[in-house]
Amino acid sequence: MFFFMLSFFFSCILIFITIKWKILSKRKKPPLPPSPFSWPVVGNLPEVYLNKPAFKWIDGVVKKLKTNIACIRLGGVHVMVVVSPEIAREFLHKHDSVFVSRPITMATEYSSRGFLTMGVSPWGEQWKKMRRIVTHELLSPTRLRWLLNKRNEETDNLVYYIFKQCNNPDGSVINLRVPLQHYSVNVIRKMTFNRRFFGEGGENGGPDYVPWLRSLDIDGHEKIVRNSMGVFGKYHDPIIEERMNRWKDGKKEEPEDLLDIMISLKDESGNPLLSIDEIKAQCSEFLFGVDGPPAAAEWTLAEMINQPEILQKAIDEIDKVVGKDRLVQESDVPQLNYLKACAREAFRLHPHAPYNLPHVSLTDAEVGGYFIPKGSHILLSRIGLGQNPAVWEEPLKFKPERHLGENGSSKVELTEPNLRFITFSTGKRGCIGSALGTLLTVMALARLIQGFTWSVPPNEEKIDLSASKELILAKPLHAHARPRCLEAMYPITP
Repeated sequence: MFFFMLSFFFSCILIFITIKWKILSKRKKPPLPPSPFSWPVVGNLPEVYLNKPAFKWIDGVVKKLKTNIACIRLGGVHVMVVVSPEIAREFLHKHDSVFVSRPITMATEYSSRGFLTMGVSPWGEQWKKMRRIVTHELLSPTRLRWLLNKRNEETDNLVYYIFKQCNNPDGSVINLRVPLQHYSVNVIRKMTFNRRFFGEGGENGGPDYVPWLRSLDIDGHEKIVRNSMGVFGKYHDPIIEERMNRWKDGKKEEPEDLLDIMISLKDESGNPLLSIDEIKAQCSEFLFGVDGPPAAAEWTLAEMINQPEILQKAIDEIDKVVGKDRLVQESDVPQLNYLKACAREAFRLHPHAPYNLPHVSLTDAEVGGYFIPKGSHILLSRIGLGQNPAVWEEPLKFKPERHLGENGSSKVELTEPNLRFITFSTGKRGCIGSALGTLLTVMALARLIQGFTWSVPPNEEKIDLSASKELILAKPLHAHARPRCLEAMYPITP
């Protein structure tokens, strides 16, 4: 009896300690970030669906709450929206391994053909495999140098197109959106398939140009992805299948482009490293990411035309670095710091998407003094970060000099590892194509500024800088162009 009572006594003490520990643990757990009123079960889904574009409502909530991080509940998912560089760095630097995954959605599953690619796949072995291949085999510095001539061809084509449009002695008004979008698409197609798009252009940039998804599936993205993947399948799947057959039949032995590289990769046993579905999916993902450089170049040139003194500084830099007897080359880009500062400022002030691709928490975590539950989606607000008045003086003004340092001689890169704004994301899910994206953006700007004198069209005072709901210029940039180089310098293309 004594031992029974003793056992019962210690059991009661143990239960008491356990209950008290759980109570204290709950008390110590930090709160969720500030959040708006949400409905039972559905959370803020009604507000998101009724307020289009959704990002404006979400960003308005963050401002109303006067917080650097807000929690929006969409059904059973906590969505954390971040506008502070310090908190953003906690997510993607300090706790990078916790927030390394991606959401599983209908749109991303469809666009990646069942999560076979690198960009949108959840954390796991498939993502590790594709990231390793893209990093070391497809977009490495060595591979980019190997593909230099293909990029040069398209840069020449861009200049040639504008030059041919200037068919009047006093120049012509050019719609720059179409050639910039075609330039970006054709660089990727040339690098991937060793061919380009020759069809008629349109406001959407042709059949290859489909803006990439950089947010949640809250604005009808499933339909967009479904339609665009149908286009990709129609245009590109036959190319991939025909090329694979040529390698299989021994009719091709030397790689000429990224498609050849993907087909020829072998595993340790000598078997193909990538399946045909993986190759098709990764080729599609390359082409999904073409919207950033042309949008940034269009915004940059529009701002520069409205501020001729900024445009003149860029012209003077190019003339000093390159001279007037040859065209700008990629090897000149490291020295074009003022031009890169202009591009950085466009990425900061005019992001081409409201958020980065969402990150997903693999475990419970604490960030910025708040509790972040497992499974939370993390959105870094490109607008909130880039236009944060606590970080940027006169945040709504286009001032490239802010990126040059105090003495104006800082080496400028388009990447922003401190996350004061977002050009290309950072961390384990950072953009592998940042070097290529930099080259596409800066080379387009450099060639256009070097080759032509740009001004506001006749009978207009300023370029309209209004943004569309997609965050590109509401009206395609129309600007007056006049050749400024000797005619012999302009590329001659078929």
